[in-house]
Amino acid sequence: MTLDIAAVSTSAKPRRSSGGGLGRYILWRAVLIIPTVFILVTMVFLLMRTIGDPITASIGDRLPPDELARRIHEAGYDRPILVQYVEYLGQILRGDFGTTISDNRAVTEVLLTFGSATLELAFYTLIVAFIVGIPLGMLAAYYRDRGPDAVLRVFAIFTYATPVFFSGLLMKLVFGIWLGWLPVSGRASIGTELQLQMLSNPSGFYLIDAFRTGDMANVADVLAHAILPALTLGLMTAGVFLRLVRTNMIGTLGREYIDSGRSRGVGEFRLVTKHAYRPALIPIITVIGMQIALLLGGAVLTETTFEWKGLGFQLAYYLSARDFIAVQGIVVLLAVIVALSNFIVDVLAALIDPRVRY
Repeated sequence: MTLDIAAVSTSAKPRRSSGGGLGRYILWRAVLIIPTVFILVTMVFLLMRTIGDPITASIGDRLPPDELARRIHEAGYDRPILVQYVEYLGQILRGDFGTTISDNRAVTEVLLTFGSATLELAFYTLIVAFIVGIPLGMLAAYYRDRGPDAVLRVFAIFTYATPVFFSGLLMKLVFGIWLGWLPVSGRASIGTELQLQMLSNPSGFYLIDAFRTGDMANVADVLAHAILPALTLGLMTAGVFLRLVRTNMIGTLGREYIDSGRSRGVGEFRLVTKHAYRPALIPIITVIGMQIALLLGGAVLTETTFEWKGLGFQLAYYLSARDFIAVQGIVVLLAVIVALSNFIVDVLAALIDPRVRY
């Protein structure tokens, strides 16, 4: 009787809700952002200081020794490295990333001015990657080990392995010069840019601002300038998505519920597009964070190739000018974007797949 009472009392205990596990997981991932960003900021700061003080690196060869020493002292770069590091952390917490040496602009202003261009390019790139990578991955899985599958696998390897600057130059040559279909540089034509600059409180996102002008010719012009950069960077990411979708859909198509659907007479097209592809998308969500880091790295070469004036374009400019104050601020911002993107991706993966828990 005692055992029965114990069994009843045990079974009567309420089960723990899985929501608490999800909440703890999200909280833990949010807390991990702080040390991640701290480590990245520390690494960037120390690496920048390995070349000496920023003033000497940038304009030291153009100043007499006494003037150079005076400017180094005024900027505080002759103080101990630990003191400079603590002061730099304090500046970041206040939202102050310093002032560029080459053009005397606040780094925060540079980030706000050119960051929108990079985010807009990233948006176009992900659209291309999803539109190209996911359907072709589904097609490759359906024609597994047959001709179309072999062609698509070669296509995925080619797009992923081709250097971004080479594919960008090739697209400029073919579609811009030989065929003359698309513009090869800039974010918009001069006339469109003038109209966008005349708007009150422009957002910095050319597509949004082009719609605000009410002239669809401006919208078409902005989209035409975005096609080649988005294809160049998007096809690289599409190759990764294609291989992921193919691999996971092959596993999904071999599951029992797919065989049961076939036995009930469900068509192959419906099985692939309605039932098999959704589980195959979960791994894509988990790797989007890593792809964003790869995308931002590729944006430096893509923006330089197409003169797309975003953070990557400015980073290349400041590197050539040896303006390491600006480089430091841009790299820190990109690192923060990657950390936040990974956090968002982890949360989405946990919401979609309940097996993702700590």
